Amino acid sequence: MDLRQLQAFLAVVEHGGFTAAARATHTVQSNISTHVARLERELDVVLIDRATGRTTHEGEAVLARARRIQSELESLEADVHSMHGSPRGTVRLGVIGTTARWLVPLLVDRIALETPDIHLVVSDGTTTSLLSRMLDGELDLSLVGLPVDEPEIRTIDLFFEDHVVIAPTSHPLASLDHVIQLEEVASFPLLLAAPGTPFRRDIDDAFLERNLVLRPQLEVDGLRLLASLAFQGFGVAIVPASAAPGWIGGDWKRLQVEGLPRRRAGLAIRKRGMLSAAAQATVDTITAIVSVEAQANKGLHLPSLPLPHDHTSPI
Repeated sequence: MDLRQLQAFLAVVEHGGFTAAARATHTVQSNISTHVARLERELDVVLIDRATGRTTHEGEAVLARARRIQSELESLEADVHSMHGSPRGTVRLGVIGTTARWLVPLLVDRIALETPDIHLVVSDGTTTSLLSRMLDGELDLSLVGLPVDEPEIRTIDLFFEDHVVIAPTSHPLASLDHVIQLEEVASFPLLLAAPGTPFRRDIDDAFLERNLVLRPQLEVDGLRLLASLAFQGFGVAIVPASAAPGWIGGDWKRLQVEGLPRRRAGLAIRKRGMLSAAAQATVDTITAIVSVEAQANKGLHLPSLPLPHDHTSPI
């Protein structure tokens, strides 16, 4: 087995076929086919179903490892260059949608100013989808909702965030001017985060503690979509504070709720391997931004201890 075989296999998967892989890597199709066939012979399995062009079950297992190997090779080269100047290389960052709205513009500006040789590739998604992509080797790190119950992932706490209620102005809750109670919220069907997500578990636990029953009107795995539905008048939603910034106009009202825990958010990093110099610089930049924004934004709160700068050795 050699790197050319793995690179050919990755090219076929990422570009959707042998012909497209050959074009993308500036070679002929026979070279791609030969490398993939040799890899299959060495492993004694079929990695790509020639009839459908899709990876087999064995191919998926090899794909995850091959992506990690490719990522480590890219990081190796970038780290060596970084020793003679500012950090450089590509960082593939995942960010949950509600946080991406305010964090990404600040991150892009600061990276361009302080570490311009870092190339960011940002993916917006739910905690569930981002963790899956991290385990597959598609992302280097992600900002997600915590806690994360995944043995291959370690996390760094970044901030806590208030839960709020969004109600259309036509809804009875919108007429209230006080901090509302969970009992008042439980009187109505709600737009809720998907079951099993960290955000939803916090909501479920808070209502259960008061012997209240949630009545889902709709359950959505995506907090930004959840907030958008409430903005458009489809119902009442419980969302993190950053999902309902004041600059978004419309016929809706943001309400403070007593009895809801704060959302916990942080960085997720694969335990195996180590961050590249560029990825570590990105982590440091994110923590610096959060430290400032948590003091300026209503609804965001720093952990009780200072935010860590993660310089962990390989595990």
